[in-house]
Amino acid sequence: MFSPVASLRARCLPGHMRLAQMTAHFSSGATSGARHSLRELPKSSVFTDNLPSDAAFPTPAESHKAPREALGPRLVRDAAYSYVRPEGGHENAELLAVSEAALRDLGIKEEDVRTNEFKEVVSGNKILTWDEEREEGIYPWAQCYGGYQFGQWAGQLGDGRAISLFEVTNPDTKVRYELQLKGAGKTPYARFADGKAVFRSSLREFIVSEALNALKIPTTRALSLTLLPEARVLRERIEPGAIVTRFAQSWIRLGTLDLPRARGDRKLLRKLVNYIGENVLGGWGALPAKLSSGEINETAQSPEHNVPADKLQGEGKEAENRFARLYREIVRRNAKTVAAWQAYGFMNGVLNTDNTSVMGLSIDFGPFAFMDNFDPTYTPNHDDHMLRYSYRNQPTIIWWNLVRLGEAMGELIGAGARCDDEEFIDKGVRKDWANELVERAEHLIEATGEEYKAVFMAEYKRLMTARLGLKTFRPQDFDELFSEWLDTMEALELDFNQCFRKLSAMKLARLEGAEARKEAAKVFFHKEGVAGNEDEAKERLAKWLDKWRSRTVEDWGDDKEEERMAAMKSVNPKFIPKSWVLDDIIQRVEKKGEREVLDGVMKMTLSPFEDRWGWSEGEEERFCGDVPKYDRAMQCSCSS
Repeated sequence: MFSPVASLRARCLPGHMRLAQMTAHFSSGATSGARHSLRELPKSSVFTDNLPSDAAFPTPAESHKAPREALGPRLVRDAAYSYVRPEGGHENAELLAVSEAALRDLGIKEEDVRTNEFKEVVSGNKILTWDEEREEGIYPWAQCYGGYQFGQWAGQLGDGRAISLFEVTNPDTKVRYELQLKGAGKTPYARFADGKAVFRSSLREFIVSEALNALKIPTTRALSLTLLPEARVLRERIEPGAIVTRFAQSWIRLGTLDLPRARGDRKLLRKLVNYIGENVLGGWGALPAKLSSGEINETAQSPEHNVPADKLQGEGKEAENRFARLYREIVRRNAKTVAAWQAYGFMNGVLNTDNTSVMGLSIDFGPFAFMDNFDPTYTPNHDDHMLRYSYRNQPTIIWWNLVRLGEAMGELIGAGARCDDEEFIDKGVRKDWANELVERAEHLIEATGEEYKAVFMAEYKRLMTARLGLKTFRPQDFDELFSEWLDTMEALELDFNQCFRKLSAMKLARLEGAEARKEAAKVFFHKEGVAGNEDEAKERLAKWLDKWRSRTVEDWGDDKEEERMAAMKSVNPKFIPKSWVLDDIIQRVEKKGEREVLDGVMKMTLSPFEDRWGWSEGEEERFCGDVPKYDRAMQCSCSS
């Protein structure tokens, strides 16, 4: 569809041509409910309306009148955000890709993508919601937060190159999202950086955001990817810049609460916690009560034991208030998300507290990766020399981050029934009940840790049970099926997600008899063979397949094979955007001027469980096939 040409500028098609071609494959009637232009969608600024702004430029008008260079890096105190506009001025910006799924979920009609206004907004050239003459409207902002990076306190961080434009509500679903540009220029939180994003990392984030969503893993989302060919950005080399338009129901991180806690800013911390409870997680009445000891011991599915928000549970150190319930909800959400990462072999690569969401969303994608050959020690971050953020450590690290959150919220959690006393709010903890507060906070954090483990295990078991094609979980499955399956993949250096997909297509008739099972085992091998002795590998896989076959028959019987295979394919993707695929696309789009490959891969990304996508059978099979031997377990840096 697009032909490579020599120079970057020459291969940027005229805007109307590129947009028409890019959206030509969009299907009509993809969702119920009316679709709207971006301009028509209801907009709000609940975040900035309810939280304190940067005192240097406290109003949008003051920020807008300030020279753009005055809005750069500095220390910001007593504020949740700073008003700051995108740098803009990108004359030759090229809208490379738009996610059809994102348009549907936001409620934006497909034809709006072809308009110049849409392109101008997502490239940072136009502030859609600000009336310059009247000096009124919704003005862009960057969030202030801190964080622990690689286990060490890093101080003020914040949105150094991400600028939120406005909140938008889908009129059909009533879901509100915060729309944000990443790579739109310096903010007060840019520190020593330039506020820009390079094309390669932007493409990676655009694709992985939508890939995780398609896999039903909680994540922030990506609407569009815009190339800025004239924005030459220096990282390891000089590269073209780009902007990802991304969105989430909230961009608040654990690090958002870390910063005021580190500064002793009790007033701001309480405002932020109240905002999360009231505006992010559904209201105080929607928060769950604790699991019973029986539920924890049985690692039950995390039931929503909702009780009135003002009802305290227990006495003494057991007494809970709404802040303890809020902490529990954040913990449970993150437990489920990291369980999904483990079940699908995804690694964030930099799980600092500023990269951990209060909503339990996968957030901020730098050196992320999906697993190639199964290796629990693998980390995609080449700066992670201690393997802190390796695959096997992710559940532990997320809990470490959540303990930091417990410390930030500790005074509120530990206050129990006193949490709304005027004396406590105004003056803090009185000396004569400090010990009681600390004991209660420590107890509740420890007890919530037990719930974290229970919810994590319940979700992991649920996902792995489904991936292995079983209807029910039995205690012996964890060791005999789950653990042995993973141990076998590791020992034989087999591809993690391909093994599940190939198992989905395995007919039980192929597994009748020891020799038949050994022959069937070869389907899991790489083209070049398998690690170690091939006969021993076949023997090991055959033994596991025999156990799996027996459990499958127990759950499904002998006459529902097609139904079982369909169920397995619906949870075991054929396509995963692995690191080598992303590198291939980056090279072809950036260096060779190809565009069709990006459109095609997005079709695969948004529908990963299909067998065919109808754009190029050869390319589809190549991207779904073996990872090239010397491109496995790739690593990259945080620089973008």
